[in-house]
Amino acid sequence: MGYRSGLVALAGRPNVGKSTLANALSGKHVAAVSPRAQTTRRRVTAVVHGEQWQAVLLDLPGFQRPGDGLTARMQSTVNVALEDVDGALLVLNCQEAIGGGDRFIAERLSAARTPTIVVVNKVDTRKSDQIARFIEEAAGLIDFVDLHPVSATTGDGVAELREGLVALLPEGPAYFPDEMTTDQTEEELAAELIREAALVRVRDEIPHALAVEVEAVEETPSGLRLVADIIVETESQKRIVVGRGGQMVRDIGASARAELGRLWGETVHLSLLVKVRKRWRDDESLLDRLGV
Repeated sequence: MGYRSGLVALAGRPNVGKSTLANALSGKHVAAVSPRAQTTRRRVTAVVHGEQWQAVLLDLPGFQRPGDGLTARMQSTVNVALEDVDGALLVLNCQEAIGGGDRFIAERLSAARTPTIVVVNKVDTRKSDQIARFIEEAAGLIDFVDLHPVSATTGDGVAELREGLVALLPEGPAYFPDEMTTDQTEEELAAELIREAALVRVRDEIPHALAVEVEAVEETPSGLRLVADIIVETESQKRIVVGRGGQMVRDIGASARAELGRLWGETVHLSLLVKVRKRWRDDESLLDRLGV
């Protein structure tokens, strides 16, 4: 058998754990993760390397009904990506009953005749008999190449799923060198991880209205210096993100700084400003700059 490679979509409803799974499979923190839906807004590439094979995972936004310019672009990203992939991971959350959204995505993959592995995620939160019943129902969603129960958070079943990816791949060349686990720029990766640090700390009404734009990344004698803006839509949201005496934004910065330092292996100096831009989710020029 020759070398195998291909594009594999992570498809699923919002908040089923696709980004956590992408990070677990690639072995690096390349996609933002939080308990909030809509954490993933643009296509993020996570590269998985195997013995004589390479899978390029496309961590896609969850399927949703567009409600503004941002969500319209997010759904367009999903639609375009599904036309080009060699295979898909249909990710399901076994904490919740299989619903219309899961069936819709399975139907889309079936109609496109996309070779699919069904991934039953978050099995660490359920008893064995509950998992068995869920798997039985999941198996009826789509004609699948394989089915894997996993916990992307704990790592259970991830190694087996990683090796199973090769079944989705046609013969082809390596798209990325062995040391690469994502095609994101430093600016894109920094923005993702700053936004993640913010999303796990702010109230429920803010996540959809929060974005991060990196203004500068530069090497200095003492480490990497980043300047970034946290963007919200209202003054009240800004007050929440800044926090009493600036404590919230300092906590966000400290968390993001530590994660980026671990990822890049050097000291990171991070300067954050919180800015209000009303209705930014319909601002086409800003959405372009954010890479959505």
